[in-house]
Amino acid sequence: MSEILYHTITDADVEYLRSVTSPDRVFYGEEIEYDYHHDEMPDFGTHAPDVVVQALTTKEVSAIMKYAYAHTIPVTSRGAGTGLSGGAVPFFGGILLCLDKMNKILEWDLDNMTVVVEPGVLVMELANAAIEKGVFYPPEPGEKTASIGGNVMTNAGGMKAVGYGVTRNYVVSMEVVMPNGDILQFGSNVAKNTSGYNLKELVVGSEGTLCIATKLRMRVVPQPKVSYTLLVPYPTLDSCVGTVPSFINSNLNPTAIEYMPKSLLDDAEYYLNKIMPHKTANSYLILMFDGTSTEDVERRCDEAAAICLEHGAEDVFLCNTDERKEAVWSVRGAALEALKASTTDMDECDIVVPRNRIADFSRFADTMMEKYGLRISIQGHAGDGNMHIQLMRDDMDKAIFEKNCPQCMKELYAKAKEFGGQVSGEHGIGRARVAALEEHMGPEMIALFNGIKNAFDPKRIMNPGKVIR
Repeated sequence: MSEILYHTITDADVEYLRSVTSPDRVFYGEEIEYDYHHDEMPDFGTHAPDVVVQALTTKEVSAIMKYAYAHTIPVTSRGAGTGLSGGAVPFFGGILLCLDKMNKILEWDLDNMTVVVEPGVLVMELANAAIEKGVFYPPEPGEKTASIGGNVMTNAGGMKAVGYGVTRNYVVSMEVVMPNGDILQFGSNVAKNTSGYNLKELVVGSEGTLCIATKLRMRVVPQPKVSYTLLVPYPTLDSCVGTVPSFINSNLNPTAIEYMPKSLLDDAEYYLNKIMPHKTANSYLILMFDGTSTEDVERRCDEAAAICLEHGAEDVFLCNTDERKEAVWSVRGAALEALKASTTDMDECDIVVPRNRIADFSRFADTMMEKYGLRISIQGHAGDGNMHIQLMRDDMDKAIFEKNCPQCMKELYAKAKEFGGQVSGEHGIGRARVAALEEHMGPEMIALFNGIKNAFDPKRIMNPGKVIR
């Protein structure tokens, strides 16, 4: 990035941005709030944008990008700001282009089971609107106040990915603004398509480094009529995660398979001031089963319970009321916030490994706790091997923590690679994991990434410094 000389924002630039948007949606200098300097993990870096612009339409985004392209101004797009990798932080200054006010649900097409939304629509807003329409939008990341645009750009997964897939599986088509301001359509509202390169799939997960999505056509599915949850305590980690392959290889089709250690359950209970149905075991699986009838779901829950007990579960607790289900899933959903509240500083990543290596990876992480003197929490989506790992500082000297964390993370990433895993399962690379991605992928793959970046963004103005350098 050092060879690119970006234009420095001037008063004239700000006046132009106000002329193509509105003076009350452009913030400059001391007008910029600190929240725009960082995402949900400030420890991964903060940086002030030179100017913040809140766009309302595709036309406005296009005008901003044409100007930025002509003047070589870096542009960082931002949704709800809930990212966990520094992906929406403007480390090179320039324009922070906020899309949170582009938050309308534009069109329902229930004949084709799709909905068109602007990128600033929140996940929970789309999920609730779908329920009102009698359909279901399945992707459910831990952060319900994340924006759909942000979810698409990180290919967010969440707790129901085992049964329903990740965000990528629900993107039908998108309207995008290219770095030079051109407005293009990637994908279309058809059931199948082999018409050239699938650029829509390339943009999903690109973290705003290639273009900006201004309209998204998303797929919806029929609502499940019945949903039950099983809370399953185990005496050991091995017996807990050792059960997972039996579900993956069965016809029981669980919607979610989550893993939580007792330590995290205790933190989340304390944070929420709630009590789980069981809290004395070493490890827990949380299983969800959706279906079209009570008989079908109960049968699958019974068979799942038998599998769990065969693999050493202490018991199986059925949660078949809204109150019981909410008690379990609210505790699981509060994991990250509970950990942040329990410590002084925290670093985190979301390494993904093959499902049959979860226990091996967790045991390796335990050795890292001893080696670096860090409290490490591992939990996550056992059904797809996506492990959320937090390194807590607690009372460790800050300088030692800042020295130990990168070294520990490097070993964790190396072990994931050894196991056939990947650097990130859903949080994205952003700024925080660029070095880890380069180490993991190797120079040949990074060269291909750079070729794609140059094809879309030859001036390197789109979210510079993220994913690749």
